[in-house]
Amino acid sequence: MASENTELVNRYFDLFNQHDWDMMAELYSETAAFKDPSLGPGIVKQTRAQTAQKYRELNEVFPDLTDTVVQVYPSGEKHVIVEFVSSGTAPDGTTFELPICTIFTIEDGQITKDYTYYDNFEA
Repeated sequence: MASENTELVNRYFDLFNQHDWDMMAELYSETAAFKDPSLGPGIVKQTRAQTAQKYRELNEVFPDLTDTVVQVYPSGEKHVIVEFVSSGTAPDGTTFELPICTIFTIEDGQITKDYTYYDNFEA
């Protein structure tokens, strides 16, 4: 099970880096739970369509948006923890590089929870 979950997460990052938001969103359950500073405090439920739209909008701001996986940590039967660096360039030439950690919960071959942690401090 852990290897299948790791394969699913690797596919997720492949699709992310191809900017195939609809296919990436298909890896989630119809409605998944998210913890993400960009969505506000607490847990937010989002549909696949909302997830694809969120990343489509982010990709408009950062056309070269890329996630570079640093390490994948399978954890038990339902979880995969991923350490990665997200980077991109805005139209004005401003670049960002953001270390992120996500805990994916995978049930029945789909991501049901995506708990993402990063420094959301804006200087």
